[in-house]
Amino acid sequence: MACLEPVFVFSIIGGLILILLFAGASINPLKLLGRLFVKVMIGAILLFFLNAFGSSFDIHVPINPATAAVSGLLGLPGIAALMIMKVFILS
Repeated sequence: MACLEPVFVFSIIGGLILILLFAGASINPLKLLGRLFVKVMIGAILLFFLNAFGSSFDIHVPINPATAAVSGLLGLPGIAALMIMKVFILS
């Protein structure tokens, strides 16, 4: 299970993001899917950092495709909405 360490996973995700950013997709639907994928991955990374730094404040938002999509597509307002739902509604 050594190949599932977070550093390995994030380096693969970062490499895929760099390939998509530099190589790009020549076909418009693929370009749209690539941008969507990059935004969802960035959302997952932002949630990872939120969980890492929010653990001292007892904030933990689970990372799954739905929460990653909300945080990636909506940005900081999406992360704020997820935190509000977690703290005030689900607790």
